[in-house]
Amino acid sequence: MLKVVMSDASKIKTLVLGATANPGRYAFLAVSRLLAHGHPVVAVGRRAGEAAGVPILNAFPSDKDIHTVTMYLNAANQKMYHDQILAAKPKRIIFNPGAENPVLKNLALSMGIAVEEGCTLVMLSTGSY
Repeated sequence: MLKVVMSDASKIKTLVLGATANPGRYAFLAVSRLLAHGHPVVAVGRRAGEAAGVPILNAFPSDKDIHTVTMYLNAANQKMYHDQILAAKPKRIIFNPGAENPVLKNLALSMGIAVEEGCTLVMLSTGSY
């Protein structure tokens, strides 16, 4: 497993929405690679389990210190989380391929939340996360 040493200031607490215990899914890989890069991870998914050792929560957490929400759900499945995501006031939302959502994107931008349409895995591998 890739091990990257980072300073505390560069650690980005990330909520992976659409987390899964299936190691063949991109959401699982995102949890694993975020951890390998030293980022604290909160995993939220439909089914209980673990993703790379992180418990998968079935409800959106009340954490208010989430920096980034990275989306692995399509727009229709995100809808039930819109209010909770916006209430958490993350600094950034990443819409991974297939998770693009113009409605949530515009709501986030109107609240001053940065939005990126890109791949978390690529961002981590290129150092642009």
